[in-house]
Amino acid sequence: MIELKNVSKWYGDFQVLTNCSTKIEKGEVVVICGPSGSGKSTLIKTINALEPFQEGQIYVDGTPVHDPSTNLPKLRSRVGMVFQHFELFPHLSVTQNLTIAQVKVLGRSMEEAKKRGLAMLDRVGLLAHKDKFPGQLSGGQQQRVAIARALSMDPIVMLFDEPTSALDPEMVGEVLDVMVNLAKEGMTMMVVTHEMGFAKKVSDRVIFMDVGGKILEDCSREEFFGNSEARQPRTKDFLQKILQH
Repeated sequence: MIELKNVSKWYGDFQVLTNCSTKIEKGEVVVICGPSGSGKSTLIKTINALEPFQEGQIYVDGTPVHDPSTNLPKLRSRVGMVFQHFELFPHLSVTQNLTIAQVKVLGRSMEEAKKRGLAMLDRVGLLAHKDKFPGQLSGGQQQRVAIARALSMDPIVMLFDEPTSALDPEMVGEVLDVMVNLAKEGMTMMVVTHEMGFAKKVSDRVIFMDVGGKILEDCSREEFFGNSEARQPRTKDFLQKILQH
Protein backbone atom coordinates (compact mmCIF):
# COMPACT_ATOMS: atom_id res chain seq x y z
CA MET A 1 0.00 0.00 0.00
CA ILE A 2 2.85 2.39 0.89
CA GLU A 3 6.50 2.08 -0.03
CA LEU A 4 9.33 4.44 0.90
CA LYS A 5 12.72 4.01 -0.74
CA ASN A 6 15.72 5.91 0.65
CA VAL A 7 13.75 9.08 1.40
CA SER A 8 15.91 12.01 2.53
CA LYS A 9 14.95 15.59 3.26
CA TRP A 10 16.81 18.73 4.26
CA TYR A 11 15.81 22.13 5.58
CA GLY A 12 18.76 24.12 4.24
CA ASP A 13 21.83 22.37 5.66
CA PHE A 14 19.85 20.52 8.32
CA GLN A 15 18.94 16.95 7.43
CA VAL A 16 15.55 15.93 8.87
CA LEU A 17 15.15 12.56 7.12
CA THR A 18 18.01 10.19 6.31
CA ASN A 19 17.58 7.30 3.86
CA CYS A 20 14.19 6.22 5.23
CA SER A 21 12.90 2.98 3.70
CA THR A 22 9.91 0.87 4.72
CA LYS A 23 6.84 -0.87 3.30
CA ILE A 24 3.32 -0.87 4.71
CA GLU A 25 1.04 -3.65 3.52
CA LYS A 26 -2.71 -3.31 3.03
CA GLY A 27 -4.48 -3.58 6.39
CA GLU A 28 -1.32 -3.08 8.46
CA VAL A 29 -1.22 -0.74 11.44
CA VAL A 30 2.25 0.78 11.86
CA VAL A 31 3.15 3.01 14.79
CA ILE A 32 6.02 5.49 14.39
CA CYS A 33 7.62 6.56 17.67
CA GLY A 34 10.81 8.19 18.86
CA PRO A 35 12.06 11.34 20.58
CA SER A 36 10.95 14.83 19.60
CA GLY A 37 12.84 16.14 16.59
CA SER A 38 13.46 12.72 15.06
CA GLY A 39 11.45 13.49 11.91
CA LYS A 40 8.36 11.37 12.67
CA SER A 41 5.81 14.01 11.63
CA THR A 42 7.91 15.04 8.63
CA LEU A 43 8.08 11.42 7.47
CA ILE A 44 4.33 10.91 7.62
CA LYS A 45 3.69 14.21 5.81
CA THR A 46 5.92 13.23 2.90
CA ILE A 47 3.58 10.32 2.16
CA ASN A 48 0.82 12.59 0.87
CA ALA A 49 3.26 15.27 -0.30
CA LEU A 50 2.44 17.82 2.39
CA GLU A 51 6.21 17.92 2.88
CA PRO A 52 8.45 17.83 -0.21
CA PHE A 53 11.56 15.64 -0.07
CA GLN A 54 14.79 15.94 -2.03
CA GLU A 55 15.87 12.32 -2.45
CA GLY A 56 14.22 8.93 -2.72
CA GLN A 57 10.89 7.56 -3.87
CA ILE A 58 7.47 7.12 -2.28
CA TYR A 59 4.64 5.05 -3.75
CA VAL A 60 1.07 5.02 -2.43
CA ASP A 61 -0.96 2.17 -3.91
CA GLY A 62 1.41 2.24 -6.89
CA THR A 63 1.18 6.01 -7.44
CA PRO A 64 4.63 7.70 -7.40
CA VAL A 65 4.41 10.64 -4.98
CA HIS A 66 7.86 11.84 -6.11
CA ASP A 67 6.85 12.09 -9.78
CA PRO A 68 6.21 15.76 -10.75
CA SER A 69 3.42 14.64 -13.10
CA THR A 70 1.42 12.93 -10.31
CA ASN A 71 -1.93 14.58 -9.56
CA LEU A 72 -1.32 15.37 -5.87
CA PRO A 73 -4.85 16.63 -5.03
CA LYS A 74 -6.24 13.35 -6.39
CA LEU A 75 -3.69 11.36 -4.37
CA ARG A 76 -4.45 13.31 -1.19
CA SER A 77 -8.17 12.66 -1.63
CA ARG A 78 -7.37 8.94 -1.17
CA VAL A 79 -5.05 9.39 1.83
CA GLY A 80 -6.83 10.37 5.04
CA MET A 81 -4.83 12.68 7.30
CA VAL A 82 -5.57 13.49 10.93
CA PHE A 83 -3.45 16.23 12.49
CA GLN A 84 -2.45 17.10 16.02
CA HIS A 85 -4.63 20.22 15.99
CA PHE A 86 -7.86 18.97 14.39
CA GLU A 87 -7.75 21.53 11.51
CA LEU A 88 -11.55 21.85 11.35
CA PHE A 89 -13.13 24.94 9.77
CA PRO A 90 -14.34 26.93 12.81
CA HIS A 91 -16.97 28.89 10.84
CA LEU A 92 -18.63 25.74 9.46
CA SER A 93 -20.93 23.35 11.31
CA VAL A 94 -19.83 19.77 11.94
CA THR A 95 -21.97 18.56 9.02
CA GLN A 96 -20.49 21.21 6.72
CA ASN A 97 -16.97 20.22 7.80
CA LEU A 98 -17.80 16.63 6.84
CA THR A 99 -19.28 17.42 3.42
CA ILE A 100 -17.25 20.28 1.91
CA ALA A 101 -14.30 18.22 0.64
CA GLN A 102 -16.53 15.41 -0.60
CA VAL A 103 -18.42 17.90 -2.78
CA LYS A 104 -15.46 20.00 -3.93
CA VAL A 105 -12.84 17.26 -4.35
CA LEU A 106 -14.79 14.07 -5.04
CA GLY A 107 -17.63 15.76 -6.91
CA ARG A 108 -20.34 14.14 -4.81
CA SER A 109 -23.83 15.63 -4.61
CA MET A 110 -24.63 17.44 -1.36
CA GLU A 111 -27.18 14.73 -0.52
CA GLU A 112 -24.67 11.94 -1.08
CA ALA A 113 -21.92 13.78 0.83
CA LYS A 114 -24.23 14.43 3.77
CA LYS A 115 -25.33 10.81 3.92
CA ARG A 116 -21.72 9.58 3.92
CA GLY A 117 -20.54 12.26 6.37
CA LEU A 118 -23.29 11.59 8.90
CA ALA A 119 -22.69 7.84 8.65
CA MET A 120 -19.04 8.44 9.57
CA LEU A 121 -20.06 10.86 12.34
CA ASP A 122 -22.26 8.11 13.75
CA ARG A 123 -19.32 5.71 13.50
CA VAL A 124 -17.26 7.93 15.84
CA GLY A 125 -20.26 8.32 18.19
CA LEU A 126 -21.07 11.99 17.57
CA LEU A 127 -24.20 12.03 15.40
CA ALA A 128 -26.06 14.06 18.04
CA HIS A 129 -23.57 16.92 17.50
CA LYS A 130 -24.02 17.26 13.72
CA ASP A 131 -25.39 20.84 13.87
CA LYS A 132 -22.85 22.21 16.34
CA PHE A 133 -19.76 24.23 15.47
CA PRO A 134 -16.25 23.00 16.34
CA GLY A 135 -15.92 25.61 19.10
CA GLN A 136 -18.87 24.03 20.91
CA LEU A 137 -17.12 20.66 21.14
CA SER A 138 -14.41 19.35 23.44
CA GLY A 139 -10.95 18.65 22.03
CA GLY A 140 -11.61 14.92 21.97
CA GLN A 141 -14.88 15.43 20.13
CA GLN A 142 -13.22 17.74 17.60
CA GLN A 143 -10.55 15.13 16.89
CA ARG A 144 -13.22 12.46 16.41
CA VAL A 145 -14.99 14.77 13.93
CA ALA A 146 -11.63 15.19 12.13
CA ILE A 147 -11.35 11.39 11.89
CA ALA A 148 -14.94 11.16 10.58
CA ARG A 149 -14.13 13.85 8.02
CA ALA A 150 -11.11 11.87 6.77
CA LEU A 151 -13.16 8.65 6.60
CA SER A 152 -15.89 10.40 4.61
CA MET A 153 -13.47 10.61 1.69
CA ASP A 154 -13.23 6.77 1.51
CA PRO A 155 -9.45 6.74 2.01
CA ILE A 156 -7.31 3.72 1.13
CA VAL A 157 -4.97 4.58 4.00
CA MET A 158 -5.16 6.77 7.13
CA LEU A 159 -2.23 8.82 8.44
CA PHE A 160 -2.33 10.11 12.03
CA ASP A 161 0.17 12.76 13.17
CA GLU A 162 0.20 12.70 16.98
CA PRO A 163 -3.62 12.70 17.10
CA THR A 164 -3.84 12.78 20.91
CA SER A 165 -0.93 15.02 21.91
CA ALA A 166 -3.00 18.23 22.02
CA LEU A 167 -5.76 16.66 24.11
CA ASP A 168 -6.45 16.69 27.84
CA PRO A 169 -5.57 13.27 29.32
CA GLU A 170 -9.26 12.51 29.93
CA MET A 171 -10.02 12.84 26.22
CA VAL A 172 -7.22 10.67 24.88
CA GLY A 173 -9.12 7.43 25.43
CA GLU A 174 -12.15 8.37 23.36
CA VAL A 175 -9.96 9.15 20.32
CA LEU A 176 -7.82 6.02 20.74
CA ASP A 177 -11.00 3.90 21.01
CA VAL A 178 -12.09 5.11 17.56
CA MET A 179 -8.62 4.34 16.18
CA VAL A 180 -8.61 0.85 17.75
CA ASN A 181 -11.94 0.10 16.06
CA LEU A 182 -10.60 1.35 12.72
CA ALA A 183 -7.60 -0.95 13.07
CA LYS A 184 -9.85 -3.92 13.88
CA GLU A 185 -11.86 -3.21 10.73
CA GLY A 186 -8.71 -3.57 8.63
CA MET A 187 -7.90 0.05 7.79
CA THR A 188 -4.29 0.57 6.69
CA MET A 189 -2.88 3.05 9.22
CA MET A 190 0.35 4.87 9.98
CA VAL A 191 0.28 6.52 13.39
CA VAL A 192 2.85 8.90 14.86
CA THR A 193 2.22 8.69 18.60
CA HIS A 194 3.71 8.59 22.09
CA GLU A 195 0.85 6.36 23.28
CA MET A 196 2.74 3.13 23.83
CA GLY A 197 -0.35 1.41 25.24
CA PHE A 198 -2.01 1.92 21.86
CA ALA A 199 1.10 0.65 20.08
CA LYS A 200 1.16 -2.48 22.25
CA LYS A 201 -2.54 -3.13 21.76
CA VAL A 202 -3.07 -2.42 18.07
CA SER A 203 0.08 -2.08 15.99
CA ASP A 204 1.36 -4.81 13.71
CA ARG A 205 4.72 -3.09 13.43
CA VAL A 206 6.67 -0.37 15.21
CA ILE A 207 9.09 2.01 13.53
CA PHE A 208 11.46 3.81 15.89
CA MET A 209 13.18 6.96 14.65
CA ASP A 210 16.03 8.91 16.17
CA VAL A 211 17.49 12.39 15.71
CA GLY A 212 18.55 13.06 12.14
CA GLY A 213 15.48 11.30 10.81
CA LYS A 214 16.97 7.83 10.80
CA ILE A 215 14.84 4.69 11.11
CA LEU A 216 16.61 2.69 13.82
CA GLU A 217 14.01 -0.05 14.23
CA ASP A 218 11.35 -1.46 11.94
CA CYS A 219 10.01 -4.64 13.49
CA SER A 220 6.92 -6.42 14.75
CA ARG A 221 5.18 -5.22 17.90
CA GLU A 222 6.25 -8.43 19.67
CA GLU A 223 9.89 -7.90 18.72
CA PHE A 224 9.84 -4.23 19.70
CA PHE A 225 8.29 -4.63 23.16
CA GLY A 226 9.18 -8.23 23.96
CA ASN A 227 12.72 -8.72 22.75
CA SER A 228 14.61 -5.78 24.24
CA GLU A 229 17.99 -7.52 23.94
CA ALA A 230 17.78 -7.36 20.16
CA ARG A 231 17.03 -3.63 20.13
CA GLN A 232 19.52 -0.83 19.51
CA PRO A 233 20.93 0.87 22.65
CA ARG A 234 19.05 4.09 21.77
CA THR A 235 15.77 2.17 21.53
CA LYS A 236 16.33 0.40 24.84
CA ASP A 237 16.98 3.75 26.50
CA PHE A 238 13.77 5.19 25.02
CA LEU A 239 11.68 2.20 26.07
CA GLN A 240 13.07 2.18 29.61
CA LYS A 241 12.19 5.85 30.04
CA ILE A 242 8.63 5.62 28.72
CA LEU A 243 7.63 2.18 30.00
CA GLN A 244 8.80 2.49 33.60
CA HIS A 245 5.95 4.86 34.53
